[in-house]
Amino acid sequence: MARRDYYDVLGVARNADSAEIKKAYRRLAMDFHPDRNPGSKDSEDRFKEASEAYEVLSDPDKRAHYDRFGFEGLRATGFEGFSGIDDIFSHFSDLFGDFFGFGGGGRGRRGAPRGGDVRLDVRLAFAEAVAGCAKEVELSRRVTCAGCAGTGAAAGSRPDRCPTCGGRGQVVHQQGFFMIGTVCPSCRGEGTVVKDKCKDCRGAGVTTKTETLTVNIPAGVDNGQRLRLSGKGENAPRGGGAGNLYVDIHVAPDERFVRDGDDVHTPLLVSYATAVLGGTVTIPTLDDDTNGTAELDLEPGTQPGTVVVRKGHGMQRLDGYGRGNQIVEIGIDVPTRVTEKQRELLRAFAAEGGEEVPERRSFFGRKRKK
Repeated sequence: MARRDYYDVLGVARNADSAEIKKAYRRLAMDFHPDRNPGSKDSEDRFKEASEAYEVLSDPDKRAHYDRFGFEGLRATGFEGFSGIDDIFSHFSDLFGDFFGFGGGGRGRRGAPRGGDVRLDVRLAFAEAVAGCAKEVELSRRVTCAGCAGTGAAAGSRPDRCPTCGGRGQVVHQQGFFMIGTVCPSCRGEGTVVKDKCKDCRGAGVTTKTETLTVNIPAGVDNGQRLRLSGKGENAPRGGGAGNLYVDIHVAPDERFVRDGDDVHTPLLVSYATAVLGGTVTIPTLDDDTNGTAELDLEPGTQPGTVVVRKGHGMQRLDGYGRGNQIVEIGIDVPTRVTEKQRELLRAFAAEGGEEVPERRSFFGRKRKK
């Protein structure tokens, strides 16, 4: 199914407010809800499409990135869509409670909580953040039990429909004029109960497994950013949707480059003679895994604090639209030790310019105050 503009999907104007967006999504969610259109792949696709559009346009940060950069701009927010219908119901459980009166729109078992989210830290060298990379990480998480395929029931048996709620996962109580739905206390909202439990998972439907996972790090990622990998978290028992994997990025510093958003600042010390006379100097660049170099021409009389901007030579923007700038900041490398010949030449230089350089007296050579 080809991606359509999110505003067209919801049928709202680009300046629509949050109330209009929510109202439009409610209408579509009710029209294309899978329970109202059983077996319809088209309705399920439209339901997913509308849910993705609502998730983006109802979030100010995601909406701003989308308005400016389109679908590619959402990469900077970590949004990659939903892994499936169960992920949507879990994500919007409170919202569907408002729409339909029950979490998940009365889907019973499908409204069950999804698997837990998992968080891990990934440490990168600065060059890896510049170019992007694939990192292998070891991850321990709960996955669907192979012995029972997640049902929790022993081989040759299956879960029974909960006698308390009749498989709905909720029980309804009347309080005055109101009907209140609560999670079934017998099956805890799952709609089924397991009498003959699987020996591998003891009826849980999931087991803990340690495995190696490859995480693709986009070029331009910054220290402190978090990536969201939808559906890569823990599996839920008995068919519930998988949780998400959140990857927290830690980038090692590089003394040659100080990052400021998509720009990098490069401090460059030049000799006094070079600053006065001008000349060509070599600077480090982000090219070739930060091992690149470029030549920079300095004008005669370059002052300390002079800034030279190399446009388009900074970090790759996460939205995919170009790169930031490299900002070279010029400083003067003042020598701490000079030869007697250099000292004489500097004094002659100062005298030629009409400057009188006073002799420096040693501590013991100073006159004591009486």
